[in-house]
Amino acid sequence: MTEKTEKTEKRNFRFETLQLQAIHDTPDITTRARAVPIYATTSFTFKNVEHAANVFGAVFEERMAALEGGTNAIFTPSGQAAQFVAISTICSVGDNIISTNCLYGGIYIQFKVTLPRFGINVKFVQGDDPEEFARLIDNKTKAIYLESMGNPKLNIPDFAICKIAHVAGIPVIIDNTFGAGNGYLIKPIEHGADIVVHGRFMINS
Repeated sequence: MTEKTEKTEKRNFRFETLQLQAIHDTPDITTRARAVPIYATTSFTFKNVEHAANVFGAVFEERMAALEGGTNAIFTPSGQAAQFVAISTICSVGDNIISTNCLYGGIYIQFKVTLPRFGINVKFVQGDDPEEFARLIDNKTKAIYLESMGNPKLNIPDFAICKIAHVAGIPVIIDNTFGAGNGYLIKPIEHGADIVVHGRFMINS
């Protein structure tokens, strides 16, 4: 994980500018290209795995973090992988998370079937009532999971849930994929989210 550059933070770019300019503040060392260059080759000679990861991931991950107003991001092969990384990092066997039942079908199946196989229980709230989330929190609850815009119901959760979670000392994970424009329409971090998950990456506040 890498921090946002000092330049990007101080300039306070608008969202449209961040999409094109965030993080990549100086021209490419090799080609002097102003934008991140695309190399027409299938093979590279990297020094090691870490070097390869830095070359391929740094600008993209940091730019996505900048668009969401986060500190860092992790790129994963899929949205469900990003969600699993976030939850499995926070939870251990015997822990639980609380989630709305207004979820994308693939995520619901992962919560209902996959996570219990790893010893992580998911308590479902029928909708987005903050009081219901508060009622289900116990000493084994490690996170609350929401979608910023529900798929397929298009419901918007009450972000007062974030305050309830923080009073209890637990983080809030919000999926900002569906209809949210990668932070353009809805910025969950500004409403109290601690971790934002997208179709292929995870962002920390």
